[in-house]
This record gives sequence, C-alpha cells and structure tokens, in this order.
Amino acid sequence: MNRFTLPRDIYFGEGSMEVLKTLKGKKAIIVTGGSSMQKFGFLDKVESYLKEAGIETKRIEGVEPDPSVETVMKGAETMRSFEPDLIVAIGGGSPIDAAKAMWIFYEHPETTFDDVKDPFTVPELRNKARFVAIPSTSGTATEVTAFSVITDYKLGIKYPLADFNLTPDIAIVDPSLAETMPKVLTSYTGMDALTHAIEAYVASLRSAFSDPLAMQSITMIKKYLFNSYNGDKYAREEMHIAQCLAGMAFSNALLGITHSMAHKTGAVFHVPHGCANAIYLPYVIQFNKKACGDRYAEIARNLALEGNNEEELIASLINMIKAMNESMGIPKTLKEYGIKEEDFKDNVKRVSTNAILDACTGSNPREISEEEMEKLFTCIYYGNEVNF
Repeated sequence: MNRFTLPRDIYFGEGSMEVLKTLKGKKAIIVTGGSSMQKFGFLDKVESYLKEAGIETKRIEGVEPDPSVETVMKGAETMRSFEPDLIVAIGGGSPIDAAKAMWIFYEHPETTFDDVKDPFTVPELRNKARFVAIPSTSGTATEVTAFSVITDYKLGIKYPLADFNLTPDIAIVDPSLAETMPKVLTSYTGMDALTHAIEAYVASLRSAFSDPLAMQSITMIKKYLFNSYNGDKYAREEMHIAQCLAGMAFSNALLGITHSMAHKTGAVFHVPHGCANAIYLPYVIQFNKKACGDRYAEIARNLALEGNNEEELIASLINMIKAMNESMGIPKTLKEYGIKEEDFKDNVKRVSTNAILDACTGSNPREISEEEMEKLFTCIYYGNEVNF
C-alpha cells in the first residue's frame, strides 16, 4: 500500500497571507530566522493578521541557517511555556524546519532527538497545535513536505527527519515574500528545487501521483529560473509555484543521493545546501543512469532537448544543468568551490560513510556502496567523469 500526503490547504498567489485573519485559535507562536522578515514588514503583517483573528502571539526569532538540535530544544521549551494552539513558521527552509522539529518536542517533551532521527519515527502530532508554514524562498518547499533537516554540530551530521506527521496543515505560498531574495539565494534555492523535482522523478517511490508534479516543476524551473535570478517579478512568482510542486512530488516520492551527499557535506564543509545540490546533480545523474536512464531521457524529451537516443538525451540533460549553474555563477566542482584538497582527503571517508546512512539514500534508484560513494565524491571534487 502506498500513500500520498499534502497539507490540507495550500493558499497561493499575491496577498494569500491574509488567510491568517480567518484562522481559529487562542495563541500562536511565530518562528522565524534572521531580520529579513522583520525588515520587509512580513513579520508585522503576520502578527497583525493573527491579532485581527483574535489570536495572541509570541515570537521565536533568530533561527540560524542549518538549525541545530540545541535551537530546536530551546524553542520547544518556549512553546511549552507559552502553550500555543497554532505554530506559524515564516522565512526560509531553516526556520520552518526548526519549527517542525520544535513541534515534536513541544507535544512530546519526553521524546529525545535520538528517538526521531530515523525515518517515520515521529509520534502523533496535532494533540496541542496545528502548523502553518509561510516560505520566503523558492527552493526548499518545506511548507508542503514531510521533512525537517536538523544539524547535530557535535557529531557534524545533518539529519533529515522524515515523517508524514511533519507535513504542515496549511501552506501559504505568497510570492511577495520571494521577491525579496538576493540573487545568490535565488540561484541556490532554484537549483535545490530542480534537484528535488529530478530526484523525485527517478526515486524508488515515484508514482502516477508524483510524476506530473515533478515534471511540471522541472519545465517551469527551466523556463523561469534564470529570469527569476535576474529579478523578473513574474518569473519570481512562477518559481515560487514551481518549487512548491517539486516539494509535493518529493515529499511522497522521496529523494536520492544528491541530497544524501549535500546533507553530509553541509555539516562538514559548510557548502550551502542548494549550491551543493547544484554541483552534485550532474555527477549523480551520470552514476544513476545505469538504473534509470529511461527516466532521465524522458525528462530531456519533455524539455525538447537534443538527442537521437537515450545516451544523447541524458548528456543533453546534464549539459543543460551545467549551463544553468554556469549562467548563475555556481561552481562546477568542490575544488572550485574552495574546499582545500587536504581538508577533502581528511574528511571524504567519514562523509561518505554518513551519506550512505542518510535517509535519502534508500530511495535512490541505484544502490551505492561506501566505496562507490567515496569515488563519486572524488569525481565531484576534481571534476572527473563518473564511469562506474
């Protein structure tokens, strides 16, 4: 038996944040990251709309990029003290992911992080609060997914918590928030979304429900990402929708080793998640094509890329991704990114071991050994072809 889960409601389009005025509840805790949501007035809007609904609010601010276990536990403690019946997370992937994890420990204070770090081990939620997610970036799609990525800095590991319990109740996909993104963030989050969609299209749990969402997302990202990167307002709006479609696809079809590798190198080499995905994706396609070449070729055909056979179509898809990266100044290799060779060699074995254990590896279309993972990382570091 398979399952396909989405938020109960997705509100989208200009002004969709106003739905907050209609919510029912007594107390809402608002979780956010840095100062941008305050700077552009969105945080004040959220509070104003909730106040109009007769809901008391409290903030948890300053969630860092790649949120830590400590941040999550501290936030859960604040929630237990305030006792909200609504959790509203606004900002990029980090504050929304952190708020999801806080939700677990707010409702289940007896639970430890070790209890939930494996897939589908989160206890039942919604006993105390419902969850509302409002993304400000066009990439992570955490507003519609069953995932939350939390970093244990003591161990140097990112853990993708995965459970349908974590899927938000309400997603508000308002493009006005995405219009504030700087260019570099637009490129990284956009390529993160493309990776979500492509990995979902070839993942082991793909289905007739997830395939159309993934393919439509890929089509829109190819069409709109570069213009969005250059600040075009309409393209920004379309990318905000495209990344959400990708999220709905991968939350159900799951992902693959591009994400496994990005999770584990993010904590060690501090490569931004979307940038890491953008660098790794062409190499992973080269590795995976032995298992799902027909699926990659189908993507290429849908995008009207050149190729008379499967191999040529896959090569065109890889070249397209490389060209997209180059057009937005994304490095081709980990060496070009700036990772020192000595640091890479000192850590590659440990990172490879951890990537194999990542939750996303199990849904990759081709099985991979620890030795192969290390070889793949080495190809990515130096820019070598993947031919094994």
